[in-house]
Amino acid sequence: MQDYPVRASHRGNLEAGALESIARAEFGSAVREADSVVIVYGAIARLSASANGRELRVDLAMNPRVPEEVARETIARYNRFLEEVTGYSAKERSKRLRKSATAPSSGG
Repeated sequence: MQDYPVRASHRGNLEAGALESIARAEFGSAVREADSVVIVYGAIARLSASANGRELRVDLAMNPRVPEEVARETIARYNRFLEEVTGYSAKERSKRLRKSATAPSSGG
């Protein structure tokens, strides 16, 4: 499970209806389950996306037994989906995730 930061200007995309609409645009179909949107497409065995406060929570299970071209297309669509929802490109998301992983814990 991974949480992705979402730009303030894109936080409306965290609503289930907006997530479903973006998922349908990228993957062709999506099913709403409670507050989550579930996608099955190409190399994605199951993707569940939902709001987690001001972040996008994604639970992703991939199928490694697909042709390479299917995997490439799936990853490209997944990255476009994340960029549309979060407002951050793959490079920006990667940089933010690395930064948050190395940040000191605020716990005591």
